[in-house]
Amino acid sequence: MDTPERYEQLIAFLGSQLPSPVDQQESSGGALRFLGGEPPEVVVVLTDTAVVVSEFAGVWETPFRFVKKPRRVGVLRWRRLPENALWDALSALIKGAREVRRSRFQICQYCAENTPPEWLHDDHVCQSCADRHLGMIH
Repeated sequence: MDTPERYEQLIAFLGSQLPSPVDQQESSGGALRFLGGEPPEVVVVLTDTAVVVSEFAGVWETPFRFVKKPRRVGVLRWRRLPENALWDALSALIKGAREVRRSRFQICQYCAENTPPEWLHDDHVCQSCADRHLGMIH
């Protein structure tokens, strides 16, 4: 299989394997960035030579500015791997990133929503409920 065809297959594979919805954007350097899930769970960057799979993460630099800082799970040099090994390894990395991300969510004691860590006031209360029930201002 030629490289452009395999690259297109990777794009289609990522679109089908990442959690919905999948947002795809091209960076200035030509790499494709995929963000899967709502709230976001998995970040994948596809270049001409590699696939980088990361768990979605970030930090609040200010009360109004959230900066994405994905945590790398693994890198695959996709041109070097046989097709079946590539699909299996990529599936495992996506699944692992998703599981790690979901394990960081907490159930809010007030609203019972499963909340991602960036929207938690503390381990047991989401920011919305902290505002409403605890008088906090975020």
